[in-house]
Amino acid sequence: MTLSVRIIPCLDVTNGRVVKGVNFTNLVDAGDPTEMAALYGLEGADELTFLDISASSSGRETTLDVVRRTADQVFIPLTVGGGIRSVKDVDALLRAGADKVSINTAAIARPELIAEISDSFGSQVLVLSVDARRARTESGFEVTTHGGREGTGVDALAWVQQACELGVGEILLNSMDADGTRAGYDIGMITAVRAVSPVPLIASGGAGTLQDFAAALDAGANALLAASVFHFGIHRISDVKAYLSAAGYCIRESALQ
Repeated sequence: MTLSVRIIPCLDVTNGRVVKGVNFTNLVDAGDPTEMAALYGLEGADELTFLDISASSSGRETTLDVVRRTADQVFIPLTVGGGIRSVKDVDALLRAGADKVSINTAAIARPELIAEISDSFGSQVLVLSVDARRARTESGFEVTTHGGREGTGVDALAWVQQACELGVGEILLNSMDADGTRAGYDIGMITAVRAVSPVPLIASGGAGTLQDFAAALDAGANALLAASVFHFGIHRISDVKAYLSAAGYCIRESALQ
C-alpha cells in the first residue's frame, strides 16, 4: 500500500512568537503560533510541527502553555521540539497535547536518550531532528545543534544510522544550507539520507515553487515540511496538495480544498 504524502507546516517559535529567517539568521516575526496553527488546520495540513528554536540554546524548557493552546486549536498530529532533555520532558509535552516529540541537541549529547524515550512511549512518538550542513565529514554532511548555531563534527549519515538503530520513528531532515532560501529542497542531502534511513523521512528547508515539493518526493522524502512559503502566503497548503495530486502523488484527499 502506498502511503499518502504528508504536508507539514512548521512553526519556529521564540519568545512565544512564530519567526522565520534565512539559514537560521535574520529572523522576522511571522505571527501568533496558536492562530497560525488553527489556520493551517483549516487549510488542510496533515500534521503540524512546533519547534521552540531558542529552548536549547538558552536552557529554557519548551513553553507548555503555548503547546496546550496550540493543541486546543488543531485536530491533526502535533509534533513539538525544543529543549527536550529527558523522558520526563517528553511525558509533560504529551500530557500538554503533543502527539510526537522532536529531539536534536540532547540526543547528540546523550544518544541513549533516544532508546529511553522509545522504550517508554514507543518509537512512533519520536522524531529525530537533523539540522545538517555541508562540511568536511566522511559523507560531506555535518550535524549541527542549538538551532543551527553550533557544529558538532558528527557525520550526518552515520548519526542517522545510529539513531535509527536506537529507536527513532522518523527523521526530520533540515538543510541549513537551503533553509529559508526558497531555492528548492536540498536534493543531494535528501537522497543521501534516504539511502541509509529505514524510517520515514521528512524533508525540510528550501521550499519555493510547487515543483520543489515534487522534487523532494522524487528524491525519497515521505513528507514535506515548509515554513516561509506558507507563513507569508506564497503558497497555500491546498495549492500544494492539488499540484501533487494532479502530478500523480498519493495525497490525503479529505484535506484537499
